[in-house]
Amino acid sequence: MKEYRNLFAEVGISETEIEKKLQDHIHTFFYDEEERIYHPAGDDMGYLVDTGNNDARTEGMSYGMMMCVQLDMKEEFDRIWKWSKTHMWMDYGDNEGYFAWSCQLDGTKNAQGPAPDGEEFYAMALIFASHRWGDGEGIFNYSSEAKEILRACIHKGENGRPGHAMWNRENHQILFVPGSPFTDPSYHLPHFYTLFADNCYEEDREFWLEATKASREYLVTACHPETGMCAEYAEFDGRPIEKEIPWGRFDTFFSDAYRTVANIGLDYEWWGVDAGQRVAAEKLQYFFGVTHKGEEFKTYEIDGTELERPVLHPVGLLATIAQGALAIPENLGGDQLSDAGKLAKEWVLRFWNEPMRKGERRYYDNCLYLFAFLALSGRYRMF
Repeated sequence: MKEYRNLFAEVGISETEIEKKLQDHIHTFFYDEEERIYHPAGDDMGYLVDTGNNDARTEGMSYGMMMCVQLDMKEEFDRIWKWSKTHMWMDYGDNEGYFAWSCQLDGTKNAQGPAPDGEEFYAMALIFASHRWGDGEGIFNYSSEAKEILRACIHKGENGRPGHAMWNRENHQILFVPGSPFTDPSYHLPHFYTLFADNCYEEDREFWLEATKASREYLVTACHPETGMCAEYAEFDGRPIEKEIPWGRFDTFFSDAYRTVANIGLDYEWWGVDAGQRVAAEKLQYFFGVTHKGEEFKTYEIDGTELERPVLHPVGLLATIAQGALAIPENLGGDQLSDAGKLAKEWVLRFWNEPMRKGERRYYDNCLYLFAFLALSGRYRMF
């Protein structure tokens, strides 16, 4: 059985303190009437609300399912999944088999298109649920549902099937949206793809193994060699997006991009494979923890050029930088830490002392926060 690092314990925090804080965070996120993100709906459904936009998104819904399977919260998992299948799943048209990325809280679709990060988290959470709790019937046959999602993600548009795939079949990279000519570095989850290969339809196994390798190699090119930062949207060769995006600028280190270092950390913790991407975590911790130590978080070009743009999710940024400590391959409780190890320890302690965010914009920050807490405490696991 795999052993998972508990970085909080490594830096001297007791298991009693860790468990108490985790239970407090779970209460805040799922049950606190003032601060909760999760809300039950009716007798057997539930949703997570984006508190800044007052909608439910596949990003948050699939995140919520991953949190629940990690925390052994089956009732909440099934509620979120049923809400997703009832209101977000699309059963006709070009996007049949995908999930509408945004819905109103009454279930009305705000969009008729998907966001691929939702599909990959849905599939992984369902696979873990199958392994942890066993398959049920109908939509609760978790393994069957996951296989169908994965099939749609890479086979849409083939053999007369309408729509577009979520992955580029030639370079094995995930797309920003189906059919788009660019990607989002924070969507690259190589730690999931090996598990997809083990739990998909057999004919797709080789594709997911290739995607695992391609994404690790991609993250090397997408993360700047000096700062460790990547852009929100990027070309297939890793360069910040150069195509014109009508809804804004996405070629800088901003909200989506924060997740990339967290993914690098979790991938290294689960699999211990370094294709060159691991160093991005060290570079990012150095940039914000040494070069700009003591400063408020700011927005930057990926080369470190400062921009006049406010950081919307400072707690989320802190959480992801701290989670990157999982990519530092040394016990942080040791007496002879490297400079990178000392800095990683500082980030873990800084995160430990940071409370969850309150207020209107807490949704994204606290999703990243709870994931980081699970990962750093050795509780974000493969099932």
